[in-house]
Amino acid sequence: MRKIEAPTLEDAYMKAALELQCSVTELKYEIIQHPTTGILGFMKKNAIIVADCNMQKREPKEEPVKTQITIRPKKRVEKEKKIEEISKNKIMKDILIEDKEKLIEEKSIDKDLTKNDTDILNNFFDNKDKKDKDVIINEFEILDKTEDSNTQELEVSIQKDITELLSYSCYNIDTVEVSIEDNIAKIYLDGIDTALLIGKEGHRYNAFSYMLFNWLQSKYNLYVKLEIAQFLASQKEMIKNYIQPVIEHIHKNGRGKTRSLDGILAQLALEELREEFPHKYVAIKTSKDGNKYIVINDFSSPKKNSTQNEKS
Repeated sequence: MRKIEAPTLEDAYMKAALELQCSVTELKYEIIQHPTTGILGFMKKNAIIVADCNMQKREPKEEPVKTQITIRPKKRVEKEKKIEEISKNKIMKDILIEDKEKLIEEKSIDKDLTKNDTDILNNFFDNKDKKDKDVIINEFEILDKTEDSNTQELEVSIQKDITELLSYSCYNIDTVEVSIEDNIAKIYLDGIDTALLIGKEGHRYNAFSYMLFNWLQSKYNLYVKLEIAQFLASQKEMIKNYIQPVIEHIHKNGRGKTRSLDGILAQLALEELREEFPHKYVAIKTSKDGNKYIVINDFSSPKKNSTQNEKS
């Protein structure tokens, strides 16, 4: 047991632990005197304790583990280093050899692939050109066949409609033929009552032709050339004889015009004159009283040409 005196109990505990060489928790102590501050510094008392080290609380200290260090001779270390370096060099050599073999193999494969790719590309483009030509030819053939098929279907449809239309009339027409060429519907009619269908001076023919034109032009965008028996052929022959003096006049003077023409005659005269004068202005004009005539002159302002022709 030791008697310890200090200004405070804490200081006494610390002092006792230091002197007894133990921790504060291991102290066994008894307070003899508590410390007091006194009055103005007078009658001041220190703390006094009697302390001893409690051996039962002290835990046995663990001894540090001793590390066994094996000291190898210097020559042995150098030998092991050399062996390790040789081993590393051998491994690296093997890796380099393996990489070289792989590289050679890859290059040979690339050469084969390049050659094959070139052959494939050449064959591809050659075949592609051939295929493109074949495809274009086939497409044209298909289009031609499709157009022919569509034209035939349209011809049959128009023929059926005209036959049905004539069945409701009082005229005995037993032949109806339709053919489409160059956007023109050529219609041929024949039967016992063809003369009645044509009418006096072709007025029924003109009316029927005008009706067919309005129908086929609005529905199928087709022009109409109607032939009833041999009426159209006879009209063509007649119009040729009629416009012959006009043609001679135009060859002599460079321009001219026809007299008033009705219905189909105006159309037939227009076709004949355009065929005779392909490099001149040929057109149908309508007078103030509604009559139609054809003017022929050099290409210029239609208004000017019309005025000059009217004066002539």
